[in-house]
Amino acid sequence: MQTRFTLATDGPGLYEFTGQVADWVRGTGVLTLFVQHTSSSLLIQENADPAVQRDLVAYFDRLVPPADDPAMGYLTHTQEGPDDMPAHIKAAMLPVSLQVLVSGGRLALGTWQGLYLFEHRRRPHRRQVAAMMVPAQS
Repeated sequence: MQTRFTLATDGPGLYEFTGQVADWVRGTGVLTLFVQHTSSSLLIQENADPAVQRDLVAYFDRLVPPADDPAMGYLTHTQEGPDDMPAHIKAAMLPVSLQVLVSGGRLALGTWQGLYLFEHRRRPHRRQVAAMMVPAQS
């Protein structure tokens, strides 16, 4: 069983898509998610307090500032804008695929966990997340 989720983003941040995935999964098995872009990531993260998402964005922006920041003067891939190469660096540091157990048609996530696309670019994008559900063998 396979599908793709299209997620619209409007700049850096975490975009939860747990509900879309939960509506799609069936049965029991293993779900694999894979973002088909090199400047965004996937995370399982807390979905109760929005401050968690804001703090994560702020942390990674501080860790990897834009290419026009003097600390990033060593970057050579800059023709696609000051946020492009830093977005690739962030995507290299964070997961681009996730596996989640599914039991009885439900994601086996913890109480406060959600599935997120982490957008690293400044401008809006339409991101594709490929999903494959492999049923458990009996």
